[in-house]
Amino acid sequence: MATQARSLSLFDPSILGSAVGDAFRKLNPATLWRNPVMFVVEVVSAATTILFIRDLIVGSGAGFSGQISLWLWFTVLFANFAEAVAEGRGKAQAASLRRTQSQAVAKRLPAANSKDWQDVPACQLKVGDIVVVEAADLVRSDG
Repeated sequence: MATQARSLSLFDPSILGSAVGDAFRKLNPATLWRNPVMFVVEVVSAATTILFIRDLIVGSGAGFSGQISLWLWFTVLFANFAEAVAEGRGKAQAASLRRTQSQAVAKRLPAANSKDWQDVPACQLKVGDIVVVEAADLVRSDG
């Protein structure tokens, strides 16, 4: 019998763990170039960080520029993290669907007037096969 695809939680550790790493990898300007808004936020984050360091060295009020820099970097990292979580959930869902599809079992009738069927893997069905579909049965998307 085929198993139903289980929905992954938003807080699944396997997705969140890889998303944290991906969020930092996506800080690469070559990667962020595809998203112009976040690219500009990253450039401004870098500029305000330079101003913050300058303010620290000069000894002027570095608190404001430090806070702005911190919030801008947080914005970039959180946006990258959210995007990485969405990608991870999509990949996990696709993998789950592929597993479900390969595990699906069909009830093939040997003849049109037959009452008895045999269970066969759905991937072994051919054009012209007659199958029985009951409530709660999985049907392949190309079926």
